[in-house]
Amino acid sequence: MFVKSIGRVQFTLVLLAGLLLTACTPIQAPADSESAMEATELTIYSGRNENLVGPLLERYQEASGVTVNVRYGGTAELAATIMEEGQNSPADIFFGQDAGALGALALAGRFTQLPTEVLDRVDPRFQSGSGDWVGVSGRARVFVYNTEMVNEDELPNDIWELTAPKWQGKIGWAPTNGSFQAFVTAVRVLEGEEGAREWLEAMIANDVQIYAKNTPIVEATGRGEIELGLVNHYYLYRFLAEDPDFQAANHHPSAGDAGAMINVAGVGILDTAKDQAAAEAFVAFLLSDEAQTYFSEQTNEYPIVNGVPTTAEGLLPLAEVNTPDLDLTDLDDLQGTLQLLQEVNALQ
Repeated sequence: MFVKSIGRVQFTLVLLAGLLLTACTPIQAPADSESAMEATELTIYSGRNENLVGPLLERYQEASGVTVNVRYGGTAELAATIMEEGQNSPADIFFGQDAGALGALALAGRFTQLPTEVLDRVDPRFQSGSGDWVGVSGRARVFVYNTEMVNEDELPNDIWELTAPKWQGKIGWAPTNGSFQAFVTAVRVLEGEEGAREWLEAMIANDVQIYAKNTPIVEATGRGEIELGLVNHYYLYRFLAEDPDFQAANHHPSAGDAGAMINVAGVGILDTAKDQAAAEAFVAFLLSDEAQTYFSEQTNEYPIVNGVPTTAEGLLPLAEVNTPDLDLTDLDDLQGTLQLLQEVNALQ
């Protein structure tokens, strides 16, 4: 496998916004004689970190005999790259860490239809309504908090409570992170455009602390640099595995707003895929019991195929999370979210 990191985040976010403006109609893949050939390799653009999914992709390569080439980077950055490359993209699969980037590519017509037998393994709320992308693991948005500095009865239960003076300078977020951007898109859907702008501006006025991604937020929370952070639930488990006494815990806000949304990491087969059948076989693998068990045991995410248990200690069952009434396919307006984040100066 090869690894290629992508930098210049701010430039790429602006690029993606511009590309999405022009990519409003589906792009049809040209006929290609290579599609009839037996696939010997797949090229995957992965917005999921190599530390999380690299071992699983290696396992697939060993079991299938297919050479798996992986380009790693930020989810939004790779989506922008795919849009920029157009029909010259070498990518067969996009593996995104959130429904927002998946929806943006779907909106641009860059995915092909997935087979019914694949889609049937996943609850409809965790896949595209048009069947062109599917979730493969679930992650809950949570408030991670320092257990020595914050009492449970002090914890906020909706995102608006985070703007109170008592939290001034004590909260961390990661505005360039794809999952955070999907969360902001959810705020826009649930609270309206002006409500989302008001919340973002109130957080900034409350001196929210900026981090590059989720891991540094959890680390900063545990050491008391901040008291609370906006992250996905599974990042905490990495620290607890190294230090069971790590001074942080996850809190699922109970008000049922965007702060308690369940997002998905998911995949779509690109219209530049060289072998549709081989790409479909890879997607089916990610929804196999083997891969779903990997997500449960190794990345501490929610398996989303029925019958595969959640194994992370203390992880609140999906049925007990008071999630908002939100259709993940409504998170496709990544361009609008990037524009809003830029307008309120959340992206630096």
